[in-house]
Amino acid sequence: MKVFISGASGLVGGNCHKYFTVKGLDVVGSHFSFETDKTVPFNTLDLSNENNFDLLGFAPDYILHCGALTWVDYCEDHQEESFEKTVQSTKNLIEIAKKCGSKLIFIGTDYIFDGKNGPYFEDTPPNPVNIYGRHKLDAENLVLKELPESLIIRITNVYGKEIRNKNFIMRLVDNVKNEEDDTLKLPFDQYATPVNAEDIAKALYLLMNDNKSGIYNIASTDFVNRVQLAERVLGYFPNHKMKIETISTAELAPPAERPLNGGLLSTKFLKEYPNFIFKNVDDFMKEILS
Repeated sequence: MKVFISGASGLVGGNCHKYFTVKGLDVVGSHFSFETDKTVPFNTLDLSNENNFDLLGFAPDYILHCGALTWVDYCEDHQEESFEKTVQSTKNLIEIAKKCGSKLIFIGTDYIFDGKNGPYFEDTPPNPVNIYGRHKLDAENLVLKELPESLIIRITNVYGKEIRNKNFIMRLVDNVKNEEDDTLKLPFDQYATPVNAEDIAKALYLLMNDNKSGIYNIASTDFVNRVQLAERVLGYFPNHKMKIETISTAELAPPAERPLNGGLLSTKFLKEYPNFIFKNVDDFMKEILS
């Protein structure tokens, strides 16, 4: 099986690249702005760029699109750039997938929902409350319309091992190890279902191997707010110097509205793969500290 990963220098793409390679797949991963020694250049916004990897020549069975602009507040204030990097990039990969006869895998989010009644099933009607969520939904709908046999997985609050350690948990771990004494202002009213990037890769491998189509939620068993998540991590460092200031989202007043009661339910996936065991945050912390 041949797989091309757009955005393989990031958290999800990087974990997928590593796991698919271990499983013996023929994998090529690309970068947009952050280059690694395991990725090739590919600009999803400029398909004629002479530095682009020859994707048509590679002719992958799957194109996994992990690249997007995920900075929610930035998207709110830079709507055109958000559209380009989330919707237009997806449009461009749809066209390539059609030419290659490839199946497209799109990475979705719980931010397509309004956060009033989460965690959510796959068939819950979407109702995004910010630009990021709207653009992710627009891109998702494009994939379903243009390539109905493609695969969409929805994820949220992803954490795990990555080169830059940009995700919330690993940044917190690094801060503690560096003996920083910052005060974190964290909302107590934003709930989600954190999921390990390695589990996303493992779940995707199963779905790809079984030629699945449609929408699947990929989420673990944790359902926590930001304060609870930070406390869970910091609990592994009894001598840490970090402080937490509990605050409401309204008090934080972010530029983009947040879906407060968010998260996803993996019921559909687990019915089809009942032996799959998701790691939770405690599993991950024990793993990286062992």
